[in-house]
Formats: sequence, structure tokens, C-alpha cells
Amino acid sequence: MNFFEHQDKARTNTRKLVLLFTLAVLAIIAAINVLVLGLIAYGDTQMAAEQPDILSPQFLLGHLDLILVISLLTGGLIGIASLFRSMRLRSGGSVVARQLGGTPVEPDTRDPLKRRLRNVVEEIAIASGVPVPDIYVLEEEMGINAFAAGYSTSDAAIAVTRGTLENLNRDELQGVVAHEFAHILNGDMRLNIRLIGILFGILALAVVGRMLMHSGRFSRNRNAGGIVFVGLAIMLIGYIGVFFGRWIKAAVSRQREYLADASAVQFTRQPDGIGGALKKIAVAQHGDKLEADTEEVGHMLFSSSLSNLLATHPPIMKRIEAVDPRFRPEDLQKAREDMEARRQAKQAEAEAEQEDEGEDDRQRPRSLGGRMLEPDNLIERIGQPGLGQILAAVLLAESIPKPLERAAHSGEWAREVICALLISDDEA
Repeated sequence: MNFFEHQDKARTNTRKLVLLFTLAVLAIIAAINVLVLGLIAYGDTQMAAEQPDILSPQFLLGHLDLILVISLLTGGLIGIASLFRSMRLRSGGSVVARQLGGTPVEPDTRDPLKRRLRNVVEEIAIASGVPVPDIYVLEEEMGINAFAAGYSTSDAAIAVTRGTLENLNRDELQGVVAHEFAHILNGDMRLNIRLIGILFGILALAVVGRMLMHSGRFSRNRNAGGIVFVGLAIMLIGYIGVFFGRWIKAAVSRQREYLADASAVQFTRQPDGIGGALKKIAVAQHGDKLEADTEEVGHMLFSSSLSNLLATHPPIMKRIEAVDPRFRPEDLQKAREDMEARRQAKQAEAEAEQEDEGEDDRQRPRSLGGRMLEPDNLIERIGQPGLGQILAAVLLAESIPKPLERAAHSGEWAREVICALLISDDEA
């Protein structure tokens, strides 16, 4: 696949959709203005007899102050509610992962599958020049899925399901992790939090309308009918706005998925990695099912089986075809056979790896094809890892003596390791 072309297309489509989202919010404010101006024009018997055109420049200029006040009040309500919701969602990726039942993968874990996961995450983090995110496993989730959460690279977390660990090989796991890193590096988490916040603000407008409607129904005021009408109109405008806002947000999320897929191929230079993971999702018994799905991470999942207008992910087959243009439906049988073979050999492999504690699970790259990280080029490559950087990260990690690596991963010995390195005379 031409991943640069796919990325440019996804970014362009995202910009268009975000602009459309902004226009939708402005349309809601305009609709509230039209509602109030209509009440003023046709609620007055004398003015109604003249049948004024509330959209005429003369009428609008005559009520410019009122329009400004209505716009500020409506925009202020949406903005304050959005800010409130956004601040609550900035609690950090680890909080979200724990809320969904994730258990942390400790740096010194001896579980071979978790060790492999941590190695892959650390390698891509080193290649990207960003901090290693917190790592979690959803132990009760047997579907093949993963997600990234958090507001920035400093508080990000990556979580994968137990099904992901058990059904994917190393290349496929690397593709999935690279996909989630792409979400982090492309700022998708910040974008989604902002969109969720604005949607909450629009929903707050609908709630205000509903409150007005209910207060008018139980009021004895002679203008109660008008209050009910205004409340009903505001509520309808709010709910219609929420629906179209969710539709646009889902469309944005689908484009970001294409972007993350293309970025994962760019990072790893292995379309078969992420492509193989997608194929296994297509044939797996549990698919990509995630019991603990929420709106906060729904767009960040590696995959989602929803296929309606509000789906946050493109259809799985379209994603496979985008990553692997040579894909044929018969290729799914190979993925099915591989999963069955892994299922049968899983227990034996786990026992064998546990017996060999001195061996690390990292595989030697098939082709070194890169060079060790060069300090002069490191800054400009932060957030843009390529195959060379990932291979260099693997080699760098492998060059660390195993006892030293285990000590650095240990909460008990990490400080001592840092002090020892600082006072060491060995420049290597």
C-alpha cells in the first residue's frame, strides 16, 4: 500500500469533517436565534399582522443586539458544558484502562505473553522517541482488540485483550501496537475528547429545553403554552444536533482508523503484520467483541464490529483491502488455520518459555537494514518511527545485559541502576 498517500487522504477527509462539525454547531446557534426571533415576530399580534421576514437584513439588523446575546448564551452553555466534560475525560489513560478492567503489565513480568507485549511496546516507544506508555491487559476479554487512552504522550496507556495476546504472533502484535501508537502520535485522543466534549455541550442544550418544557407543563402562568413550545423546540434542536454530531464524529473516527492503519504500516514496513491481525479478527470466534466498550475509547479500539451510520470503525474487509490490495477471501482460511494451530500449541509454548528464564523473547530482525539511533537525527524523528528506527530500538534493547535489564525493570532496583550508571567510568 502507498501509506503516505493513504495518510494524506485520511488527514484531508478529517479536516473536512471537523469543519463540518464546526458548521453544525454554528447551525444550532443559528437555529436558536431563528426560534427566538420567530417568537418575537409572530408572538406579537400587531407585528404578526405585518408578516415580517425574520431573515431579511433589515429585521436582523434591527435585532442585532438580541442575536448577539442569544448567540453568546447558547455558545456559552455549549462551551461550559463541553469544558466540564473534557476536563473529566483528561484523567489519564491509566484511569480509563483500570475502569475497563485492565490489569497493569509490570516491567519485570515473567509471563511470556505479557513479556512479549512489553518488549514490543518498549521497542516502538524507543523508535518513536516518546515515553513508554502504561501497559494493560483486559484479562476477561477474549476478542482480539486493543485501545489507546489518555490526553497526551505523557499520560497515555495502551491496553490489549487476552484474546490479542493469545491469538496473534509477534509481527501481528507489533502491527496492532503500532496502530495504537499512531493514535497517540497523531493526536487522535485529544481530538476525540474535544468532540465528545462538544457533543456533551449540545446534549446539555437539549436537557435545558426539556427542563423548560416540563416547567411549562406544570405552570399556571398564562404564557405556559409558549414556554412548553420553546422548550420543545430547543430540545428538538439539541437532540437533532446530537445525532448529526455523533454521525460526523463517527465519520471522523473512521478516517482516523484508516490513518492509524497506514501509519502502522509506515512504522513497521510490514503490511502482513496489521493485515494478519485484521484477518484473524474477521474469522475469530469472538471477533473484536469487547464487553467493556465505552464512548471514551470506542473510537480508539483497534476494531469494532458495528456497521451502522454511527460506527467508529470502517468495515473490517475494507481495512484489510486498504492494507493488502492483493487480499483474496480465500486468505482468511490461512488465518483460521493459524489461530487453530496457536490454540493447540499455546500451552506447550508457554511452559517451554517459562522454563527458559534466561532467554528473552525478542526475535532477531530478519534484516538489520537500519542503523543504531544517531543523536543528531533523533529529535527530528520523534513521533515518526520507521522500520530503521524500530530495528535500531530492537538492537539497542538486545544490547543491554539481561541482569541489568531485569534490574532496570524492577521497582526495587531501578534507582540503584540509575545511580550506578551515573557514577560508572565505562563510557559504553
